[in-house]
Amino acid sequence: MSDATTPTSFPGAQTFVYRELKPDPLLLFVVKPDGWQPSDHRPAMVYFFGGAWTRGNPTKSIGWARMAAKWGMVGIAPDYRTRERFNTTPVESVADARAAIRWVDDHAAELGVNASKVVVAGASAGGHLALWTAITAAPFGSRADESPTTKPVALVLISAPADTSDAAWNNDASFIKRFGPHITDVSPLQNLDSKMPPVLMFHGNADPTVPYSIAAALHDKLIATSNTCEFVTISGGGHGLPPSWKETSRQMIKDFLTTQRVLPATGR
Repeated sequence: MSDATTPTSFPGAQTFVYRELKPDPLLLFVVKPDGWQPSDHRPAMVYFFGGAWTRGNPTKSIGWARMAAKWGMVGIAPDYRTRERFNTTPVESVADARAAIRWVDDHAAELGVNASKVVVAGASAGGHLALWTAITAAPFGSRADESPTTKPVALVLISAPADTSDAAWNNDASFIKRFGPHITDVSPLQNLDSKMPPVLMFHGNADPTVPYSIAAALHDKLIATSNTCEFVTISGGGHGLPPSWKETSRQMIKDFLTTQRVLPATGR
């Protein structure tokens, strides 16, 4: 499936509409673990794909939902609006991400999910969206009645552009054009709550796409405000997780979620 295609189903996943938009609603895809029962009270992982708010679709995140299901969690891969498929800006992407988590909050009982144990994760632009699901105030372009009702229990960020202000990107004209006039309005770093969920973040110190300094600034601000942040530097790493880090990073995520008492998932 190409990035320009909007998926409507995946093998082994249930499809739900989480936001009624015209002409097409926005979907999310739910993978349930073995032994799941409607009465379960499981932790969940919601994973947002990356793609510079421009391209991508849940084919890039359904694997993470399946991985979460193998850990006993309910895995969720939401779609959201991107420029190539919907002719939108990152403002709309943020609004969709917040609405997706609100939908999970509101439908936790039917999903067999413990709403107080929802982990939100994402890579690149998806990490930017994950951060916004943990910020209380609705930013420009997002509706208060679609804001999450419960903070994520933890965030997992991979190469996340946590600061989208002009200065952080050296006033890069192409980057600023992507956001339009509301570039700082949807910059997480300047809008963090005083109390944020525990964060595990990965970033390559040779990332040519999202400057490593942005990740360092997020880590420093979280620590300065007495929040928990585990910052994993990938030495010589570029954008995203290198293939050699696949197993290592997943074990780190699993260990982090165990430390945060999200795992092991007993399901009952």
